[in-house]
Order: sequence, then structure tokens, then C-alpha cells
Amino acid sequence: MSLECKVQVFLNNLSDKKAESIRKSLEPDNVDFPENLSFKIEKDQTSLIFTFEGKGNIRTLISTIDEVLEQTQVILKVTS
Repeated sequence: MSLECKVQVFLNNLSDKKAESIRKSLEPDNVDFPENLSFKIEKDQTSLIFTFEGKGNIRTLISTIDEVLEQTQVILKVTS
């Protein structure tokens, strides 16, 4: 049996400009993703939503989430 996991992270109360900066900055990292792992960014009216999905090694998924959130934090500091 293989473990499957889906994690959504919501970044609330972002301006459209900051949300777009984050999306554009993270877009190049969303290429050649490891097998059995996916990352999607969506924007709704009030949030930027990161959706991570992984199958198998949960540590790889956790490391990916951590890396994306660290990069997001840097982007927010730079754009403030």
C-alpha cells in the first residue's frame, strides 16, 4: 500500500501585487518536479492557495512544502 497525501496551504489577505509576485517567483520551480509529487498555485478572491500532492515518501513532500514556504517568506520580505 502506497501513502498518498494532499496538503493545501492558504495565504490570506495578500494584495494582488504580492500574490502575483509569489506566483511568478515560484513558477520556475514548478518545472521538472520529482516523480510522484505535484505542486499547484491558485488564486481566489482572498487567498493564494498552494496545493501539494505526494505519493510514497512523505519526507519528500514535507521537504518540498518547507522549501516552498521558505521561498515564499523571502519573497514577502523582499516585496514589503
